[in-house]
Amino acid sequence: MPINAMQYFPLVSAYLCQDCNCIGNCATRCPACASTALMGLSVVLNRSMDGQEAAQPLLEWPPAMAA
Repeated sequence: MPINAMQYFPLVSAYLCQDCNCIGNCATRCPACASTALMGLSVVLNRSMDGQEAAQPLLEWPPAMAA
């Protein structure tokens, strides 16, 4: 697969459609079949390490330092 065709989104915004088994990042309707039977994947896939909460990834870039 060419690198420009790959797509990704954070686990907290990943939803599985229970009607057509597609994964999307819309919390209201499936992008493939428009179903509303969605399940948030972070609830079942986000595991904790040694009983502690898993660290959330940094989704913003820190501000650049001026010289």
